[in-house]
Amino acid sequence: MTTISIQRVGYALGARVTGIDLSQPVSEADFARIHDAWLEHQVLVIADQRLGPRELAAFSARFGELDDFSNQSVHHAAEDRHVMLLTNRPQDGKPSKTFNAGQNWHTDQSYSLRPSKGTFVHCLEKPSVGGDTLFANMYLAYESLSPKMREFLDGLEAVHDASLIEGLEKRGPEVVAEFKRLNPPVIHPAVRVHPDTGRRALYVNERVRQFVGLTEAESKPLVQFLCQHSVSPRFSYRHYWSVGDLVFWDNRCLVHMAVGDYDPSEIRHMLRCSGLGDHYGRLRDPAAQPATATPGATAASVQAQVAALRD
Repeated sequence: MTTISIQRVGYALGARVTGIDLSQPVSEADFARIHDAWLEHQVLVIADQRLGPRELAAFSARFGELDDFSNQSVHHAAEDRHVMLLTNRPQDGKPSKTFNAGQNWHTDQSYSLRPSKGTFVHCLEKPSVGGDTLFANMYLAYESLSPKMREFLDGLEAVHDASLIEGLEKRGPEVVAEFKRLNPPVIHPAVRVHPDTGRRALYVNERVRQFVGLTEAESKPLVQFLCQHSVSPRFSYRHYWSVGDLVFWDNRCLVHMAVGDYDPSEIRHMLRCSGLGDHYGRLRDPAAQPATATPGATAASVQAQVAALRD
C-alpha cells in the first residue's frame, strides 16, 4: 500500500508528490489524491520515475483523452503514438524540430480551436546546467487586478495568433507559410472559468494579437501589460529538472516557458503527452477553415517542421 505525500514547492503554484511509483498500477484512491492536488497546485512534480512511453501515456490518459502525434509528421515514440519526443537530439540524422520548442510564455496550443488541457513531460536526459521551465499562476494574475480591470476583461475575447510563436520566422518561408495556413487566428475568452474549480483565470499570453472589438493599436499596450503582470515573480515557480522527473501541469490556469539557458551541444531529451482540451474556441474568420496538410500539397520535411511547432 502506498503512502502518498504532497508538499508545496512554490508559493504561487507547484507541489511535489512522493511515495508513489508510476511504473506500477495506481489505485483509484491514489489517483484521486493526485488529481485533486493537480487542480489545487496546477503543477505537480513526481521525481525518480523510470517510465517508458507506454507507462507515461497510460498515466496521462487517466486525466483525459490524449493528442495523437502519429498523423502530425512529428517524431513520436515508436511504442506509443501519444508520446512526442521533446528533444534537441538529432532525429533520423537531422536536427530535431523540437530543439527550441516553447521558449516564450504561452499555454499549450492556445492558438488552436481546442487548446491543450494538460501537459505531461518526463525527463530522460538534461544539460549539466540550465534548461529549466518557468510557470505562472493565471488565477492569481487575474485575482490581483483591480475590480474595474477584472470587470473589463470579463467581457473581452482575445485573438490568439500562431504567427506570434517565438522563433517561427527562423523556420524558413515554406514552413512559416504552411503553419499559418494550417493555424488561422482563433478567438478565446480573455478570462476562462475553470470547469473543475470554478475559479477565473486570465487567458492572455504572448500569442495574443488583439482583443475582439479593439484595434491592434488599442490592444497592444493592454496585451503587453497583462503579459508582464501575469509572469511577475510572485505568481511564478521555476522548475529545475532532474533526470527521472515527471512534471505535469494544467494549461487551463497557467502559462509556462522553456528557458533556453543551456549549452545546445548538451542533450535535453524528454517524453511528452498532451491532453486534448475541454474548451472550444472559434475562428476569427469563419471562412478560413483550418486545413489538413497532405503529402501532395506539402513536402514531408515541411510537414514535419510544421507539426513540431505544436506547443
